[in-house]
Amino acid sequence: FFASIPSDWYRKNQLSRYEGYYASVVYCYFAALGLNVHPEDPTNKGRLDLSIRFQGRVYIIEFKVVELAGEGKPLEQIKVRGYAEKYAGHEVYLIGVEFSSQDRNIVSFEWEKN
Repeated sequence: FFASIPSDWYRKNQLSRYEGYYASVVYCYFAALGLNVHPEDPTNKGRLDLSIRFQGRVYIIEFKVVELAGEGKPLEQIKVRGYAEKYAGHEVYLIGVEFSSQDRNIVSFEWEKN
């Protein structure tokens, strides 16, 4: 999906350097499907980037740009901040997605059931 975004859209702007750019593209994709999507979902310990409620499950998604955050940070942040606690009693999946602003694509994707 990200590989299909025209390179001209990156010209003369720095949007691809920030996780909000990638989060907004993913948000639009799921929202267009009509899913129950919540960007910047607030918790008592911060805001998770995106949550999706679908068929009785909750998917918590955290995005990072590796050039800014280093590798392996999104899933770690979900756990350290206890984002899944907000959805206690539900089947919850934790998803970490890492992007490279240089490659303009996903470079790492990991998930686990909470």
